Amino acid sequence: MNFDYQSRRKLTDRTMVFLCGAAAFIAMIPLVSLILYVLLQGFKRLDWSFLTHLPAPVGVAGGGMANALLGTLTLMVLASLVGLPIGIMAGIYLSEYGKKNKFAWAVRFTSDVLSGVPSIVTGIVAYTLVVKPMHNFSAIAGGIALGFMMIPIVTRTTEELVKMVPHSIREASWALGVPQWQTILAIVIRTAKNGILTGVLLSVARIAGETAPLLFTSFNNQFWPKSINEPTASLTVQVFTYAISPFKDWQDQAWTGALVLLILVLAINLAARMFFKNPRGLLR
Repeated sequence: MNFDYQSRRKLTDRTMVFLCGAAAFIAMIPLVSLILYVLLQGFKRLDWSFLTHLPAPVGVAGGGMANALLGTLTLMVLASLVGLPIGIMAGIYLSEYGKKNKFAWAVRFTSDVLSGVPSIVTGIVAYTLVVKPMHNFSAIAGGIALGFMMIPIVTRTTEELVKMVPHSIREASWALGVPQWQTILAIVIRTAKNGILTGVLLSVARIAGETAPLLFTSFNNQFWPKSINEPTASLTVQVFTYAISPFKDWQDQAWTGALVLLILVLAINLAARMFFKNPRGLLR
C-alpha cells in the first residue's frame, strides 16, 4: 500500500513538472515568434545609413532614423532626470521610515495604482500640465511624461532592494554613533547600489517602448532636434508613423525601426537580469 502511494506521488510529481514545462514552452512561442518575425522583416533595411541618416522626404526612397535614435536617447535621459531622484528617494523613505506609517501606506498605494495606469492617461496628464502651458510640444514634456511612468517602478524596486540590506549593518553603524541619515547615505545606499541600478535599468526598458505618451507631448520631428524645447522625434512614434503610411519603403523602415527598438529593450533587460541574477550578490 505504501508502495502504491509513493508511486502515485512520483507520477503526480512528474505529470505536474511536465505540464509546467509544457506551459512554459507554449508561453515562449509568441515571444520567440515575435522576435524572429521582427528580425526577418527588419534586418533587410538595417545598415549604417539607417542609423546615421535623416528620414527621406515623402516619395523618396532611402533615408534613416538617426534623429529618432537621438530623440529616444534624449527622452530617456530627461525621463531619468525626472523619475530617478523622486523614485529612489521615495523607495528609501518607504524602506527606512515607512514602517507602520500612514503616509508611507498612502505612498505605496499610490505607487501601485500609478503602475497600472494606462500610458495614454499619463500622456494626457503631461499634455495638460506641460504642453498647454508651454504652448508647444517638446522633449521636455515627453521626458516628464516618461519620468512619471518611471517613478512607481523605481520606488517599489528601490524599497525592496534596500530592505534586503541586513539590519545588523545599520545597528553596527548606529552603535558607532553615526546618525541614521548618514547611515542611509554612506552605508545602506552604498550596499544596495547594484540592486538600485537594476531597478533603474528595468524602468528605463519599460519606458523605452512607449508611444502613446509621446504622441501628446514630444510629438515628432523629421529633422535633427535643435533644442529640448521643441518637437522631438522618437523611435516609437517614427515606427508608428511609418507603419500606418501607404508607402512600402516607409513600411519597411518601420520594421527596421522596430528591430532597433527591440534590440535596445532586450539589451537593457539583459543587463538588468545580469545584475539581478544573484539578488544577495547585489548587496555589496
